Amino acid sequence: MKISEIKAEVYTIAEEVEQKIRPQFEKIDAVAQVNTRKVMEAFADNRVSDACFAGTTGYGYDDLGRETLDRIYAQVFRTESALVRTGFVNGTHALTAAMFSLVGPGDVLLAATGAPYDTLRSAIGTSGDCHGSLRFYGVGYREVLLARNGEPDYDAIRSAASAPKVRAVMIQRSRGYEDRRALSVSEIGRICAVVREVNPAAWLMVDNCYGEFTESIEPTEVGADIIAGSLIKNPGGGIAPTGGYIAGKKELVERAAMRLTTPGIGGECGSTLGVNRLLYQGFFLAPHTVAQALKTAVFCAGMMERLGFESSPKSDEKRSDIIQMIRLGSAEKMKCFCGGIQAGAPVDSYVTPEPWQMPGYDCPVIMAAGSFIQGSSIELSADGPFREPYIVYMQGGLTYESGKLGIMMAASGMLE
Repeated sequence: MKISEIKAEVYTIAEEVEQKIRPQFEKIDAVAQVNTRKVMEAFADNRVSDACFAGTTGYGYDDLGRETLDRIYAQVFRTESALVRTGFVNGTHALTAAMFSLVGPGDVLLAATGAPYDTLRSAIGTSGDCHGSLRFYGVGYREVLLARNGEPDYDAIRSAASAPKVRAVMIQRSRGYEDRRALSVSEIGRICAVVREVNPAAWLMVDNCYGEFTESIEPTEVGADIIAGSLIKNPGGGIAPTGGYIAGKKELVERAAMRLTTPGIGGECGSTLGVNRLLYQGFFLAPHTVAQALKTAVFCAGMMERLGFESSPKSDEKRSDIIQMIRLGSAEKMKCFCGGIQAGAPVDSYVTPEPWQMPGYDCPVIMAAGSFIQGSSIELSADGPFREPYIVYMQGGLTYESGKLGIMMAASGMLE
């Protein structure tokens, strides 16, 4: 199917949906304005100039652009320090470095929001038997499931966090590949407060992937000691070619830097090879780009609800990440939806997505992602484990206009 073949019926439904969701767009724009102001103030306060865009080679000592960008991230996320590096190969890598900054042999890491995202389970040691996992180094692991209503189980968290060996508590902001909702910053703040009551010495970490700039404040403003995420998701603005970031307490960020490179060197090395400008430009665009992705997600929810499918969040719900979950109920519909998203992509629109066994996952995954940057989740994509109940997770959209057309392509194919 081509964009020119979108059914007239779909255009009619889209117009009806847009009228219904307009109030949500106004709220999204207001948040984007607040976050854009924070970014622009940080750029000005840290005297960003053309000299910051020049790359370094070799060891990368005294890289002005790298060090200035670290300060900008720290200011925007209201933290003591930050580490923004293309040396992080993905968000899981950044999160793993952050986790290792929190614990040592004999300590226990507590997951306060259920099992973490699939690829993190190998890093922790609960899945597989990977050399170098937390478990390999003698770090214990416990987890608290979410309550039946999808909210954090604060009483269970309080009880589990009070155990004597719990040294760190991890909170996953986004839903990942789970049938759960994303946590709001205020809910994260309440978890932090509960843990502080019973275990003041415990470090609090938030997996911030998919959540940056969806609200006007970040988890580090409500009690989190450290956050981490991917640059090919929200904070890269669709421009950053690779990388990840960590932001938080100076002590923890320095420890994470030692994990990224090597003890004794940390963040002092790491040439930037001419990509600084893309990281700066991406972060500058990020609040606006995230707003475009949120609008695309709201439109997707509205369209799928109109076609009779269950969505989460619903089109009129508040959002704390860019992910839109749709319960499709069959393998055929899942392939059809992903095929429509792929056909509406600017890159590889002629490709048909098929399930395959991706590294780090325990079942085949289907992924539609016609993106300029491979695997970029801030660009329009749709994916999910290819198993019952066949739930697809849609995220991204560099522009609302293009994201809207991608959703309409998916809807048109499903009507057929």
